[in-house]
Amino acid sequence: MKRLSLLFFISYFIFSHAAAQNPSWVKKAVNAVFTLKTFDKDNQLIGSTNGFFVNSNGEAVSSYVPFRNAKRAVIIDAQGKEWPVDCIIGANDMYDVAKFKVDIKKAQALTVAQAKTEEGATAWLLPYTAKKVPACKKGAVSKAEVFQEVYAYYTIDMQPDELQTGSPILNEQGEAIGILQPTADAKAKQSHAVSALFASQLQMSGLGMNAPAMKATGIKKALPDDIEQAQVALFMGASALDSLEYASFLERFIQKFPQSPDGYIYRARTLASSLQFTEAEKDMAQALKVADKKDDVHYQYANLIYQHYLLQSKTPYEPWSLERGLQESKEAYAINAMPVYLQQQAQLLFTMKQYEEAFQLYQQLAQSDMRSADIFYAAAQCRLAQNDQEGAIAQMDSAVNTFTKPYLRAAAPYLMARGRLLDAAGKYRLAVSDFNEYEKLMPGQLTADFYYLREQSEYAGHLYQQAIDDIKKAVEMAPQESLYQSEKASVELRVGMTDEAIASAREAIRLAPDQADGHLLLGLGLCVKGQKKEGLESLQKAKELGHEQAQSLIDRYSK
Repeated sequence: MKRLSLLFFISYFIFSHAAAQNPSWVKKAVNAVFTLKTFDKDNQLIGSTNGFFVNSNGEAVSSYVPFRNAKRAVIIDAQGKEWPVDCIIGANDMYDVAKFKVDIKKAQALTVAQAKTEEGATAWLLPYTAKKVPACKKGAVSKAEVFQEVYAYYTIDMQPDELQTGSPILNEQGEAIGILQPTADAKAKQSHAVSALFASQLQMSGLGMNAPAMKATGIKKALPDDIEQAQVALFMGASALDSLEYASFLERFIQKFPQSPDGYIYRARTLASSLQFTEAEKDMAQALKVADKKDDVHYQYANLIYQHYLLQSKTPYEPWSLERGLQESKEAYAINAMPVYLQQQAQLLFTMKQYEEAFQLYQQLAQSDMRSADIFYAAAQCRLAQNDQEGAIAQMDSAVNTFTKPYLRAAAPYLMARGRLLDAAGKYRLAVSDFNEYEKLMPGQLTADFYYLREQSEYAGHLYQQAIDDIKKAVEMAPQESLYQSEKASVELRVGMTDEAIASAREAIRLAPDQADGHLLLGLGLCVKGQKKEGLESLQKAKELGHEQAQSLIDRYSK
């Protein structure tokens, strides 16, 4: 009994002594500190750290690392009670801090210091303990390095404690000045802490959804409070979040901003993609009801119908015809005569094969602020669909003429498109001129296919040396492509380079022995060379492989 009494006395003395060394604010402040645990998709524990509340509505900060690859997180408060983490508000992996919201009605929070603590000042580490007042560690700030102009990264003369990573560092007034950082050296004499103010001011922005630190965690993402930022987040989330996360994000957006049409429009898109068309229609109707700019909702509805036609034609939804999409687009234009609505109507008309009507709209757009190479290119496609080759070329001339020489790289696709049209129209030298301009604009990005394409125009335009140079370039870039070897043999035969043609044909046969072209060209080359026996054997092989010209050449050289 005396032994037990003595142990109790010693324990009480030690505890009382430790408590006596603590600042007066510790007893209250300890309730703001907690331990955090994170779990993966299989509900397995993957990380833990400490943290603390920074306001009474449950917003808290901690180390970031445990959130990586986490699907769920909880905190255990100073009373030993567990609370779920509702969402992550912000994260910075460089400084290893995260801000998040805990699903708790009211939290005991620390006051975050607004000013940097100066070097030489006293700092206190407030560790996490359950159901008791801990003994705080005391140290002096030996260095306060400023980052981002207003925040501090502290070095503190204090033995590091890996188990207390994420715990608050406080000043003499009991204000949180930093978050304890992990250390790689357990024997170090100094600890490090990143500004608590920095962590507490992390916020979700529209673009924050795509930040690497946010994408690396599966914890639900917070919505920005600003509607414009939330709208950006809604757009970014479509690609940054998986389908389940995004569905949850949409629901929360609609709950937070019920008068914004964007949430209903985006949800309608996801519903349509999963073939829930009736529900999607309801969302579009609600978007139209709450929208101030109703023309935009009609425009978005037309886009939704158009995308449905393009992507889900195997499972058509009868009410969403192209005619319905055109009607929605016309209603948008009737409310607000914006050229972009005319462009949408032109796209729909083209898809409906009403090419002349679409062309006339593109001509109208060419006289508006939307005049651009794209508009003329679209008009050219209308003329091509009407089998008006010359009309298509005229539109592509207008497209190219929206640029001035020396051309910028943006002109490259239009030069290529016009070059292909000119080639198809038999205007080979003009086509080569466009291909030459394209080559200048695309250094280092040209493929063997480009040189093969230009070679075809060059040969047809009697530019034989250029044709030979280009087909050699194509072969050099793709030496295993038998088509280029066969074409090289064909060009060489036509310009009298018989020996070279025979060598090229043999290489084509080596690469593709079951293709007829190489055998035909080899047979023709050998016959021209006077080696008719071998040549006829190769021509016979080409015939056996199905080449239609082989028999006529066999008849010619058998005489």
